[in-house]
Amino acid sequence: MNDHAVTLTNAERVRVAVNQRPRDAATMMILDRAAAKPRILMGKRHPGHKFMPGKYVFPGGRVDPGDRRMAATGALPQICEDRLLKRTLRPSAGKARALALAAIRETFEETGLLFGSTEFGAPEKAPAGSWADFAGHGIFPDLSAVTFVARAITPPRRPKRFDTRFFTVDATASAKRIENVVGPDSELIDLVWVDFDEAKELDLPTITKVIIQEVEARIAGGFAPWLPVPFYWEKNGRFVREEL
Repeated sequence: MNDHAVTLTNAERVRVAVNQRPRDAATMMILDRAAAKPRILMGKRHPGHKFMPGKYVFPGGRVDPGDRRMAATGALPQICEDRLLKRTLRPSAGKARALALAAIRETFEETGLLFGSTEFGAPEKAPAGSWADFAGHGIFPDLSAVTFVARAITPPRRPKRFDTRFFTVDATASAKRIENVVGPDSELIDLVWVDFDEAKELDLPTITKVIIQEVEARIAGGFAPWLPVPFYWEKNGRFVREEL
């Protein structure tokens, strides 16, 4: 274990009486490496949300049942699957796959970006809801395009708790973009492309800033698949960093 820890802000130390089990969730950092300085896509959460109102985040959310049933092309790299299943209750390849698909689906819902392939036509029998909409554009989500880069669990005794897996995907892997998804009444009210230095100046949750720094270091290290995946969780009021 690495004892490197991240101090929480006073606002993030707010506690409620009942401790909840964290729910599986996934989020996507979209990377644009076409320019000299890599950029990432950040979204501003609606100020009316109870959870992180007004903060800039990556698109993401909890895993839905349909994420286990959605057809996909490609496969997660084995090293990503292995790391996704470490320190996990009831580990299975299906769970690893569902986590990655949740990140792709949430990205579609919140940004209108569809990460996948048009080579195989439209998926058949897609789960109702967002996946049916995704399939309606003639696109299969592509698991081979995503990389698992970090994990973090919301500290205990918070109103909402998530066991979040952070993925990255290259912007060039987008097969299509739907317009007018983001607006004043949407979950994300604004999207901005920013470089890493600009991202750190936004109003970010503490863990989001930490993950940005982790991915920045990963890129500087060549983005090799064998580089460690950090896992943050709280111990005695401080986030502890392990490596998966």
